[in-house]
Amino acid sequence: MKAPVQDVQENTSVTNSKRLAGKVALVTGGSRGIGAAIALRLAEEGATVAISYVSNETAADEVVAKIAHLGAGAVAFRANVSNALESQNLIDAVIKTAGKIDILINNAGVFEGAPLDQIALDHYQRVFDVNVKGVIATTIAALPQIPDGGRIINISSGAAVMTMPGASVYSASKAALDTLTRIWAQDLGARKITVNGVAPGTTATDMYNQALPEEAKELYVSKTALGRIGQPDDIAAVVAFLASEDGRWVTGQTIRADGGITV
Repeated sequence: MKAPVQDVQENTSVTNSKRLAGKVALVTGGSRGIGAAIALRLAEEGATVAISYVSNETAADEVVAKIAHLGAGAVAFRANVSNALESQNLIDAVIKTAGKIDILINNAGVFEGAPLDQIALDHYQRVFDVNVKGVIATTIAALPQIPDGGRIINISSGAAVMTMPGASVYSASKAALDTLTRIWAQDLGARKITVNGVAPGTTATDMYNQALPEEAKELYVSKTALGRIGQPDDIAAVVAFLASEDGRWVTGQTIRADGGITV
């Protein structure tokens, strides 16, 4: 666990005019890419933000510094959410530091592709441990600390409904996440906790830049109705809506924030 970088108790510099003023959000995998964009957007909306990361402490510190520059509280913790004990320790640390968790963003995930004839069970294990078990472990640990009317938002993927050769296990993990989202919304409706998913399409992240050759990137642009690759900020905007009071009547849904690549 990493000690807090900045005091994240109540921040009087954030005005009540912001949609998430007074709220505390936890973003798993919040040190880069979509997770970092979500953390920054929630902070802009007035939330105090905690992020988790696995190995890149420098990137996590940079996100915390950017949030502090916005005048919001921020803290980063090292945690592998696929480990149930580390998930519990993460939640305990956030509660000790910030006092509550109003908004849980299950963003931590891994992508690993392999064609069917090259799939081994350890491939399945690695992908499902983070993308499914990690979400379950973190949510179970956080649930007693989430007040009635809270928000749980799972970051899915357009891969859950697209046919992507070589990505069967990854796609299955995200489809499982969409199912969890629907059922948890029913389970938690009595507590007025909304549970939703956001499914990015092709988005400009480190994973995208490293995993796809240029010809594949051009193909994805051509298949996207809005004619460009998504940016992390595009996804963060949808997450911020669902996290706010504006999203109060949306639950059990996975919103495809993909520029039209799946239409």
